[in-house]
Amino acid sequence: MAKIKSGDTVFVSSGREKGKQGKVRAVHPKDRRLIIEGVNFVTRHQKGRPGVRQAGIIQQEAALDISNVMLVCGKCGRPTRVGFRFLEDGRKVRACKHCDEVID
Repeated sequence: MAKIKSGDTVFVSSGREKGKQGKVRAVHPKDRRLIIEGVNFVTRHQKGRPGVRQAGIIQQEAALDISNVMLVCGKCGRPTRVGFRFLEDGRKVRACKHCDEVID
């Protein structure tokens, strides 16, 4: 089970984008990278294709390493480490290490 999933709100804890928050758009667990909305913009020079896209310089979000972000708890609202816990019905869920609230 992954500690960070698509749709979670995360806090960037290190690197060039340190201190920013955003919603996770995509997770690539095999590469241990994720893409966050509004964070880590890079400039790309794009070649045009007739009838498909316009050529030019575009800004797009690049992937960050998963170790550089922390999950933001929905209850306490602060960046936290993620733990796992089993519920009474046997399900494995993520839990906040600060307030011990179930995140899933």
